Amino acid sequence: MSTAELSPRPLRVSPFIKFCRWSLLLTGIVYGAYHHRRFKKREDARRAEDLRLKPVRDAQLAEEKRLALIAEQKMLDEYLAPKAT
Repeated sequence: MSTAELSPRPLRVSPFIKFCRWSLLLTGIVYGAYHHRRFKKREDARRAEDLRLKPVRDAQLAEEKRLALIAEQKMLDEYLAPKAT
C-alpha cells in the first residue's frame, strides 16, 4: 500500500460554505459574549445582595443553633436524670 491510498486528497470546500461556517462561528462568539455580560450583571447584583444580607442570616443561624443546643441539652438532662419513683 502506498501513502496515497491511506490519506486521500482533501475535498475542496465551497467558498460559500466557508463563509457560512465563519459567519456562524463569529455570530456564536458575539452571542455568547452578549449573554455572558448580561448574566454577569445579574449575578453581580445577586452576590451584592447576598453580601448585604449575610450578617443578618449568620445571626439567625447562630440563634437557631443556640436554641437547638439548649433543647438537646434539656432532652439529654431529662433522659439521663434519675427518675424519682
